[in-house]
Amino acid sequence: MSITQIGKRVLRIEADAVRELVGRVDKDFEKAVKLMVKCRGRIIVTGMGKPGFIARKIAATLSSTGKASIFLHPAEAVHGDLGLVKSEDLVMIISNSGETDEVLRMLSTIRKINAPILALTGNAESTLARHADVVLNIGIRKEACPYNLVPTASTTVALAMGDALAVAMYQKVGFAVEDFALYHPGGSLARRLLRVKDIMRKGVGNPVVCETTPVRKALLKITGARAGSCTVVDEKGRLRGIFTDGDLRRHLENGRGEEILKRKIYDVATRKPVCVTEDQLAADALRILRQKSIDEVPVVDKQGKVVGLLDVQDLLRAGFV
Repeated sequence: MSITQIGKRVLRIEADAVRELVGRVDKDFEKAVKLMVKCRGRIIVTGMGKPGFIARKIAATLSSTGKASIFLHPAEAVHGDLGLVKSEDLVMIISNSGETDEVLRMLSTIRKINAPILALTGNAESTLARHADVVLNIGIRKEACPYNLVPTASTTVALAMGDALAVAMYQKVGFAVEDFALYHPGGSLARRLLRVKDIMRKGVGNPVVCETTPVRKALLKITGARAGSCTVVDEKGRLRGIFTDGDLRRHLENGRGEEILKRKIYDVATRKPVCVTEDQLAADALRILRQKSIDEVPVVDKQGKVVGLLDVQDLLRAGFV
């Protein structure tokens, strides 16, 4: 068998194993998710050996989606770490055989603590299954290993079932994009989820003037804010225009420098300018700036009132550019 044939064989076996899980998403799966949603403590995920690595990943996924979760090593658990488990917690145990020695030694203590047990096992008749409150069948026909020994397909299905549980749980509790951003403040994921309102300029950094403001006064406000423009609004604070340093240069080039300083800002501003809303994704706002070849854009709320200013420099500081 060639190297490519071996690789394809492994992927087919694991894909088939995951595909078979679909038919097992039943009432027991619903019970498991409801148990997770109901949990008022932490979800403690545990497993020995290779399932332990899967347990770590599931715990990390749960924590990143708003549910406090930790990994508990079975060997360390029976040497004192079971003190971490409280009655309000849920213990998720992953064991393909359901007879792993280190796992079984935890069961009686967990039962005395009165913490519910969710078992992910390939043996519905195992000791683990008999002690669990809910059992999910993650059994496989065979491992991808040619000797049917090395945990391969079994760990893949455990991970897939863990992902299914996590996603179902966080959708049931109403976990939203904003919540995801809260728990992922660093890296590219956070940048993708940032809203315009998270990085826009507000207060003194957002120079706003009314339509009748003289250009000279507007320029002083722009300088004070260290901005490249000011936003022009009506008496109700609604967007009417924008005046940029580019607008000023164009008028100066036409030899109307002194004249323009005395004029009302609305007369020389760009009317009906491009704008973004405060709830738009910052990444979408960046695309607009690039498409329109502009450096700053007013930010408005749902009523069309100006609430901020977004400059390409703000996006640069946030790591978008």
